[in-house]
Amino acid sequence: MEIANITTRVKTYIQGLDDNMQGGIPQGHVTLVCGSAGTMKSSLCFNVLYNEAVNGKIGLYISLEQSAKSLLAHMANMGYDFNKINLVVIKDLGNLKKEIDALKASKKGTIIITDIGAIRKEIRDINVTSANAGWLNVIKNVARKIKMDVGFDHFVLDSMSALYVLSKFENPRIELFYIFEFMRDLGITSFLISEMPLDNSKYAEYDVEDYLADGIIYLRLTRFRRDVVREISIVKMRGTNCNNDVFSFEYKKGQFHALYGGQNPLL
Repeated sequence: MEIANITTRVKTYIQGLDDNMQGGIPQGHVTLVCGSAGTMKSSLCFNVLYNEAVNGKIGLYISLEQSAKSLLAHMANMGYDFNKINLVVIKDLGNLKKEIDALKASKKGTIIITDIGAIRKEIRDINVTSANAGWLNVIKNVARKIKMDVGFDHFVLDSMSALYVLSKFENPRIELFYIFEFMRDLGITSFLISEMPLDNSKYAEYDVEDYLADGIIYLRLTRFRRDVVREISIVKMRGTNCNNDVFSFEYKKGQFHALYGGQNPLL
């Protein structure tokens, strides 16, 4: 007997994928979005935040690699209409309260982007005992502040790989456990972007993130004849009866699509 799906779910807004995992990602899940360079990991995550913002939700995007200017230029080129949402770019964490207060009267959904420059400034301005403590505390403090003042529903960290470069994990298993639990305790749906090695030998740096995560979305580039196609699959999604087939992953006419599950695409 099939158990009714009563879990509140967050759509990925990928045509053909949500239908293959009972409507989307369970609310509150921490999901790894894994893939090598060029697989559209950041675009997939931004797509979720944007469409949820169109529906009135608030999302926080913290980028440790790409500047907000570069990220938004790329998304505008993909056709996202920022007039439909509030778009707040935090370049100075000293202005965080002012920016958040301005959102309270708005009825639109919002994407808040914390620029890497702001994070660097924060690190210079605070006393830290280790690089690990400084970077993680900045991320946690920004998230707590926004959650407390206006609340937010979705979170993207871009990327875990950059965090590892900037931080020193003395005991990765324990420290990563507390990072994942912190996000669960906030009651938000989180997306952690993980840059995989070119040989796709592991989903993340320490081989423990995939165990700690509630879900794994795997993106890859595959050679097909003289072309290269993007592909997507759901490796795991707790609490979900999902189709683990490999789908072609395409973006056309302002919409992501998952096509040809379990079959070779017709090129």
